[in-house]
Amino acid sequence: MLAITLPEEIEGRLERLAKAMGRTKAFYAREAILAHLDDLEDLYLAGQRLIDNRAGRSRTYTLEEVERELGLEG
Repeated sequence: MLAITLPEEIEGRLERLAKAMGRTKAFYAREAILAHLDDLEDLYLAGQRLIDNRAGRSRTYTLEEVERELGLEG
């Protein structure tokens, strides 16, 4: 169960969409979350990796290093 408060403009758009398409607002809210959850997780993970890299807790590799390590040198 999830309860969220939306700005009036967004609530109105969601209400109009639901009414026009014969679905519930919850259906479209769920669809929007599912469509964007992977992107939000990726964004968070990338931010954490950047913080770790800047703090010296991880390092980056050049394409050449990766190709050499994987035996993909051309």
